[in-house]
Amino acid sequence: MSKLLDVLSEYLAHRKGLLPLIGILLILINLILQFAVAPFWLTTSNLLLHLGLVVAIIGLMLAWAL
Repeated sequence: MSKLLDVLSEYLAHRKGLLPLIGILLILINLILQFAVAPFWLTTSNLLLHLGLVVAIIGLMLAWAL
């Protein structure tokens, strides 16, 4: 687990905007799905919205720390 965390930290140190960008993309996908498809559990629960928000916040905190 420690080795994985070291590799991930080294990878993200050079790509500080990657996680916030992935979070924004997840939020945009959720917005598109809200209007493009019929309601189903993914759109009614807003799972991608919440996941994107968490990923973006964690990405910003990691970018600030690294």
